[in-house]
Amino acid sequence: MTAVTAVAVALTMATPAYALPAADHAETQALLNSYQASAGPGAAVHAGNRTSSWDVHAGTADTDANRPIGSNDQFRIASQTKTFTAVAVLQLVDEGKVELDAPIERYLPGVVSGNGYDGTKISVRQILQHTSGITGDMGAPRAGADGSYSLREVIRAGLAGPPQFPPGTRWGYSNVNYMLAGLLIEQITGMTAGAAITARIITPLGLTRTSYPRPADRQLTTPYLPGYMGGRAGPFFFWLNQTFAHELSKWATAGAMASTEQDLTAFTQALADGRLVSPATLAQMRTTVPMPGYPEGMGYGLGLWRLDLTCGGQAWGHFGDLTTGHSSGTFATDDGRHAALVTNAYVGAEGKTSRVQVVNSALCGTPAG
Repeated sequence: MTAVTAVAVALTMATPAYALPAADHAETQALLNSYQASAGPGAAVHAGNRTSSWDVHAGTADTDANRPIGSNDQFRIASQTKTFTAVAVLQLVDEGKVELDAPIERYLPGVVSGNGYDGTKISVRQILQHTSGITGDMGAPRAGADGSYSLREVIRAGLAGPPQFPPGTRWGYSNVNYMLAGLLIEQITGMTAGAAITARIITPLGLTRTSYPRPADRQLTTPYLPGYMGGRAGPFFFWLNQTFAHELSKWATAGAMASTEQDLTAFTQALADGRLVSPATLAQMRTTVPMPGYPEGMGYGLGLWRLDLTCGGQAWGHFGDLTTGHSSGTFATDDGRHAALVTNAYVGAEGKTSRVQVVNSALCGTPAG
């Protein structure tokens, strides 16, 4: 069953956060409540280990119906898509079809050239690690007749902007990097990037609530999490439903996918457990560089964020934010702990409690297993 396009506006008196009993997870519940107060209408954490899971909730999934966000609610995962894309590329590395330190020009001749770009000096590794220097601005791509965007077109539009810096000299986040990674997947496999990600990752792991959208397909599968843009003003909040308002192919392999907290924890744990790439390649994924402008205790690898936990050790995953009204993140540890966080709004600026604090608490409050 699928949802139909809808746009709704809610202007309502703010109500206390809806929170299920947190049992042994009172700290995470309190942090989630605080985070949600500056995030969307609702927020939820799904966490656990290889043998059990637990959930805490705050607020509501839907401004028209007071219900908690469910861990099986489908939503736009935004830049968590990048980890799926990186895994697909790195599987090709394991198969000997791509070399991490080869120039992107070898695989995509003539694509990264002109306007200060030289594909012979930018490696696949630098593209996956955001050290390529490629612009962070996606520009103004031209839509096709059906309103969708091709990968080559969004790349063309992005590369119309100047480089951020010379390749390999520092770190700078860029969605265009992951558009190029998607085009690389298509060039090597002869499949669309979405078909390759589905065949290589989604289907083998049994992620039945995870999907890569077809062009011009904005649907989510029931149950789904509506997404909102808006905010609060004193005792009132104003939310505009943006769930189906945007063409997802504009973000493609950088941010177009949909999934659930349950599926995302399964995927992230499978990656941490070495089920998707070889041990040597996983080590390459986890070779990180500093992330200027981000909190301490973080680093970026190949489609992975490193999060240093306050209870010791590290977790690996990704955050994502999209103007469809979804902000989320999923992380896992080598000892079997995992946690996913989602709120049903685009969070451009956090309040006194950050999503990192919420995820850290959930992971530190879960036993290994």
